[in-house]
Amino acid sequence: MYRLKCIKCSEEYPHDKQTFICEKCQGLLEVSIDIDKVSADKDTFDKRPIGVWRYREFLPVGEGAKIITLKEGGTPLYPGENIQKKIGLDDLYIKNEGANPTGSFKDRGMTLGLTKALEFKATGVCCASTGNTSASLAAYAAKANLKCLVILPAGKIAVGKLAQAILHGAKVVAIRGNFDDALKLVRAASEKFDIYLLNSINPWRLEGQKTAAFEIIDQLGWQAPDRIIVPVGNCGNISAIWKGFKEFYNYGLIDKLPKMTGIQAEGASPVAQAFKEGKDDVVPFNNPDTIATAIRIGAPVNAPKALAAVKESGGLLETVTDEEILNAQTLLACLEGIGVEPASAASIAGLVKLTKSSEIDTSEKIVCITTGHALKDPEAIFSRFEKPIEIEPDIEELEKILD
Repeated sequence: MYRLKCIKCSEEYPHDKQTFICEKCQGLLEVSIDIDKVSADKDTFDKRPIGVWRYREFLPVGEGAKIITLKEGGTPLYPGENIQKKIGLDDLYIKNEGANPTGSFKDRGMTLGLTKALEFKATGVCCASTGNTSASLAAYAAKANLKCLVILPAGKIAVGKLAQAILHGAKVVAIRGNFDDALKLVRAASEKFDIYLLNSINPWRLEGQKTAAFEIIDQLGWQAPDRIIVPVGNCGNISAIWKGFKEFYNYGLIDKLPKMTGIQAEGASPVAQAFKEGKDDVVPFNNPDTIATAIRIGAPVNAPKALAAVKESGGLLETVTDEEILNAQTLLACLEGIGVEPASAASIAGLVKLTKSSEIDTSEKIVCITTGHALKDPEAIFSRFEKPIEIEPDIEELEKILD
């Protein structure tokens, strides 16, 4: 009931073919599920705990598949009451993906990715990463008892993410180059050494990420919001979430679709630039530069899928500065008690900017997705905030400080 399909020429491939690129036109592939053959309803889902595998009927795995899971998904959907009051909105929610097992949304994809790796009898897995993918892949590879290779840009990975990849036993290799260079190398390594590639070019991995849409619908009482705002780097997440909304819509579980709104950091915004110029072809940024390391990507591999998602949904793509991102990180932490890494705060920064410019109707029901936990990138916090004040253990000294 599922197969691979090219998003460019519609060429189809069987579900067991191990390819990520169309052999006919070199277009990207996605998983196509025969919705008519799905048999599930709200009652089916309600019998299971909330999480990625709550929606198993919509996930492309075989009947006897060994599921590799760390209990991912089921992340909280918080009402953003304090932020909405401050910026003049009526109905704001924050989907905090930093509450996943390794602290980022990548875990949704890795549970599917490693499950499929075992289905394909892989002996090892690999990825290029700006940090979160490596942390997640390493953890799930450990759970699956598979060897793991991670290739990173030297000196450009937040320490929290690097520590996770090392802790979980991955073979970590740093290259003198950026993420795009790392992706080229790991794709070549995947072919030469026959190890299973689990970057977001892998359409099976994105099937796990689409479950964020399922959960949002579920958590909102089986309705879709008016708008979803997502940080955009390599473009897999925004396209996967849109796919999830479409599948539930086509199945009849919701009666409307949200506008997909992608936010890129100004210094790494090739997709937003193409959208604003009305172009279908994305011109890469050769030297992407932003404090939001998780979305510091100059040549996003899933750009065609992201552009399609935004255009189909009637949404938009916007850019924000590093200053706007850091201000949004502080806003979210101090007003809602939600700590996220800088890249995650891009969605909040975009929300603020688009509200000020009246691109967003203040009456919309909006869900901002935050993608990674604050402790993923502690350097970004320590570099900006006042260090602890040291005093003697004396009440009078403490009183002076508090005054």
